[in-house]
Amino acid sequence: MRIGINASFCRKPQTGIGQVTTSFLKKLIAKELKSAKQKNESEYILYLEEDLPKDFVLPKNFQKRTLLPLYRRDDLIRKIWWEKYLLPRHVKKDSCDVFFSLYQCPTTLSGRAKHLMLVHDIIPSLFPEYLDNARRKHYQKLTEKAIAKADKILTVSKRTEKDLIQHLQIPADRISTNYISIDDVYGKLASAETSKKVLKKYKLNPGYIFAGGGMEIRKNISGVIQAYKLLLDKNKNLPFITELPKLVIYGKPLPNLSLAIDAEKLVKELNLTKQVKFLGAVPQEHLPALFKNAALFVYPSHYEGFGMQILEAMSQGTPAIASKSSSLPEVGLDSILYCHADDTREISLVMKKVLTDKHLRDTLSQRGRERAKLFSWDKFVRRFYGVIEVIGNKGH
Repeated sequence: MRIGINASFCRKPQTGIGQVTTSFLKKLIAKELKSAKQKNESEYILYLEEDLPKDFVLPKNFQKRTLLPLYRRDDLIRKIWWEKYLLPRHVKKDSCDVFFSLYQCPTTLSGRAKHLMLVHDIIPSLFPEYLDNARRKHYQKLTEKAIAKADKILTVSKRTEKDLIQHLQIPADRISTNYISIDDVYGKLASAETSKKVLKKYKLNPGYIFAGGGMEIRKNISGVIQAYKLLLDKNKNLPFITELPKLVIYGKPLPNLSLAIDAEKLVKELNLTKQVKFLGAVPQEHLPALFKNAALFVYPSHYEGFGMQILEAMSQGTPAIASKSSSLPEVGLDSILYCHADDTREISLVMKKVLTDKHLRDTLSQRGRERAKLFSWDKFVRRFYGVIEVIGNKGH
């Protein structure tokens, strides 16, 4: 078969979809290199907006198509043009048998190609505040139509699968869940040497409370900060530990404050500037050490299609706290503790419970590491092979 893949997000490796795209392709390429001597191998075409990073070495059965729109500004207009018009035209021209969209988008196909789409979430359909202008509304409407037309849909969690059935009325027999994983950099525990270098770079001591993963309102960093304030005040009045650890927050501030929290402003308003440290955007290779050296990770997000941050914390044996909503309990099961995202008092109580109970921390650390091992890109790629074989054969 000739299989096309939307690999556009390789140019944005720091985003969630960028991580998924990069990790999937690296594992797919590794498997194809191993089986290169076999006959009747499939042919792959990677559709890109920029060339692949230099560390990608493609097998002989891989080709690249770098499609550069005339409109170069990287905004929603270009995104619609590329995904809705330019990409399908080249997929048809290349006579692909199967095309794999690695994220939900407006791509619809004509001709012979069967369309497999990976849907991470339908957050804009569930939270209208994400559709705050005409362009975003138009993009989401096109995306929902494309999801409905796809021949087969993979979702990253059962929660997203249920959302597609309930909110977009997608037939259940066209959807299946295929759990994603995290970057290979989390495959091993961060070493003592790496930890020392990373902590020195960010001027940190081990044992801090770690939070972050995005400054969107949905991610609920404001809830973490407010819960930390409650915890700090309670510890001053009735000390339960000698000194409350600092709160360390990572993540790039967002320019659109209609969808984002101004976390630094909130910290100043609560007089927490000495207790809270912002790291800003952090390179992926530094995060394992930052997770490993934290006393706990707090992630009371209001909604997640999967929740990679929880899995990242678990992989490093870091006790984690997450909200009871959406997919997070599906990922964490009994390996993490849960709270209501809207209840800052409950978040602070669960944080206190972890900080003051060493046996609990040790238990969560062990359970988390074991649970994280169950998620792998090997499993994802095997499932991908199985699905494209089925839908590809239907096209012949």
